[in-house]
Amino acid sequence: MPRFAANLTMMYNEHAFLDRFAAAAKDGFKAVEYLFPYDFRAGEIKARLDAHALTQALFNAPPGDWAGGERGIASLPGREDEFRRGVETALEYARVLGNRKLHVMAGLIGADQSRARHRDVYLQNLAYAAQAAQADEVMVVIEPINTRDMPGYFLTRQDDAQAICAEVGAPNLKVQFDCYHCQIVEGDLAMKLKRDMAGIGHIQIAGVPERHEPDIGELNYPYLFELIDSLGYDGYIGCEYRPRAGTSAGLGWLKPYLSAAR
Repeated sequence: MPRFAANLTMMYNEHAFLDRFAAAAKDGFKAVEYLFPYDFRAGEIKARLDAHALTQALFNAPPGDWAGGERGIASLPGREDEFRRGVETALEYARVLGNRKLHVMAGLIGADQSRARHRDVYLQNLAYAAQAAQADEVMVVIEPINTRDMPGYFLTRQDDAQAICAEVGAPNLKVQFDCYHCQIVEGDLAMKLKRDMAGIGHIQIAGVPERHEPDIGELNYPYLFELIDSLGYDGYIGCEYRPRAGTSAGLGWLKPYLSAAR
C-alpha cells in the first residue's frame, strides 16, 4: 500500500507555512516534505511535526541563491566550500527533525561551460555529502529535473543519475525518481521503475503536463502505484504538485488509499 507525503511547498498554500502541517494531518497525511526549512528554526518545525504526529520525509540542502535564480550548487566549480557548509547546515536540521532523506540539487550549467568539469565537481561533492550524512543514517538523493521547468539544469535523465550514483559508490546515495519530470524528459516510466528500483531512494508524483493532482493528465497513477508496491518500494511518495484549487478539495484521488490503510 503506497504511503504519501504532502509537499508543503506546493500544497496548502492557502495557509502560512507553519500552519500547513496541521492542515496536512487533518486531511490524513502521515508525512510531509518540502523544499527548504531554513527560514525557520528547526525546533519550530519539530514542534509542528510532533503536535500532529507527522514524519519528516525529505527536504533539500541549501541551493545557493534561490531567489536570484540558482537551483543548487553541487556541480558548480568554485562553490565547494559553500556546498560543504550547506550540507552541514542541512544535517543539523535533519538531526532535530528526524529527517532521513536529503535532496542535493545539482545546479544549472551554461551552454558555454564544461560539462566534464561540472561532472567532476558533482561527483566529488556527492561523495562528501554521502560520507557526511552516513553518520546520521541519512540518505542523500539526486533528482533528474526536466529542462522545460528548469532550463539548464545539469541532471535530466534517470540513467545518468543512476550512473553517477554507481560511480560515487556510496551505499546511502540514491536517485529521487520524480514521475512528472521523468515523463516529460523520457517517458516509459514503468520500465524505468522496474530497471532502477534498487537505486531509487525517493519517489514524487504530479499530473502531467500541468503539474496538478495525479488524477488528471497523461499518467495512469493507479497502475504505477501498484507497480511501485510490487517492486518493494517502502518509502513515502511525495505529492509535489500544484493543486488546481484548494488543496483539500482536490484530494479525492487520495481517499481510497487512506481508507485502505485504515
